[in-house]
Amino acid sequence: MTTAATRVSPLFLSLVGATALGCVLATLEPQPARIAGVVLIVIGGWATSLCLHEFGHAVTAFRGGDRSVRAKGYLTLDPRRYTDPALSLVLPLLFVVLGGIPLPGGAVWIDQHALRSRRTRSLVSAAGPLTNLVLGLLLALVVSVANLPMALAAGLSYLAFLQVIAFVLNILPIPGLDGYGVIEPWLSRQAQDFGRRARPWAPLVLVGVLFLSPQLGLSFITQGFFGIAYGVFGLVGGDPLHASLGMSMFRFWL
Repeated sequence: MTTAATRVSPLFLSLVGATALGCVLATLEPQPARIAGVVLIVIGGWATSLCLHEFGHAVTAFRGGDRSVRAKGYLTLDPRRYTDPALSLVLPLLFVVLGGIPLPGGAVWIDQHALRSRRTRSLVSAAGPLTNLVLGLLLALVVSVANLPMALAAGLSYLAFLQVIAFVLNILPIPGLDGYGVIEPWLSRQAQDFGRRARPWAPLVLVGVLFLSPQLGLSFITQGFFGIAYGVFGLVGGDPLHASLGMSMFRFWL
């Protein structure tokens, strides 16, 4: 029997519905409708993926021994459960709108001591970024195999590219990011202590460097990051031209 702790939340379903509405609008003839459709695809799809990212962490932790994630409501796909809504949804969405770099969203609080092994702790951290990578792969696959209208293909491709960027960003071994969580269980006690101290500010410094490096004459940093992202995007079958068109349509209303 399905319990209240495992039901999909109506708010999550509304995000999926907004994304689906965007897909419909993107197929219509008037240009404003197509642009509105792309905006809904990107915003609704990105918010949905934030929930799935955190759900990936939670369900992996649950299977790895941490039963507290169910009591905390993390298995409901409810955006309100993933820490503060402003930090978990609003701020990451704002970064997508302003710069196209998906800031890491919320977090689920895992009882690390309840997990069975260091390997399980690594898998819990990896589950979120891998969710983004799989979503990017699936979206790119839909675009490549289906004969979609141009605006719909562009919106889905840009959303797929954002998933890939999120994967590349989150998998970096920097304190506060999931990539560091993958290696943290295997580090020395001193390295773990340093990581805990750096965790609150290191991700923001990274995003700041990515945003400001062109102004500081360090554009090779941003170019290198996006070069890796485009490389991974190509590996999952993404179309850079469709993604570029989707980004242009998404930012048209700004």
